[in-house]
Amino acid sequence: MTSQPSYPSERPLNLAAYEAIKRDIIRCELKPGSQVSESGLVERYRVGRAAVRTALNRLFQERLVQPVPRQGYVVAPITFKNVRDLFAVRLLLEPEAASLAASHATLNQLEELSELCRSARYRLGDAVSAEEFLRRNTAFHVGIAEASGNERLAAIIAGLLDEMERLFHFGLMLRDRNDEMYHEHSDLVEALMAGDSRRASGVVTEQIEAAQKMVTDALLSSESVMAINLVAD
Repeated sequence: MTSQPSYPSERPLNLAAYEAIKRDIIRCELKPGSQVSESGLVERYRVGRAAVRTALNRLFQERLVQPVPRQGYVVAPITFKNVRDLFAVRLLLEPEAASLAASHATLNQLEELSELCRSARYRLGDAVSAEEFLRRNTAFHVGIAEASGNERLAAIIAGLLDEMERLFHFGLMLRDRNDEMYHEHSDLVEALMAGDSRRASGVVTEQIEAAQKMVTDALLSSESVMAINLVAD
């Protein structure tokens, strides 16, 4: 029997419902391609219909669910095209952000990035530690974008990484990349501290390409590929 989430009484139910549903989508407990309804989510999460409707609207804006006329919603499927497109956009934006950050990052920003680099680790197979790792990983990459001095660029990258969290979670659950990612991040921090824009851009490019390979390999090798409705278009 699936355990039901409990929410602190002071926590707004709209936000709590959104966070709970999103968490289960990220973990693939609500499987990609599966149909969900307001009534089913009301029963699963023990919240009101208005809270569920608000959560679904927000998740639709984040591209995590898709409305189906007269049927409710479908959890957004994972497609190889979507994976390619998302990583292609990262390759367009993040190397430039890192290049700018090498010239604009403050000492405080560099210290925060260094701390995130040291503290970001997860336990293979542990969804909770993977979530915390991804939170720190996202903060690391967004921190670099913020250090570029371009607020719009940072906001776009933050939204992109949020949309990709489900893909990263899936990849991390199948292979331990702690040491690899630590060295990737450490190399990037060193480049930023040295003010080396070219090296920073190159390191980020290598990181993104390695992450894309991790996600693609995980999707192709997973026994649950068919179960999560992975499609190629």
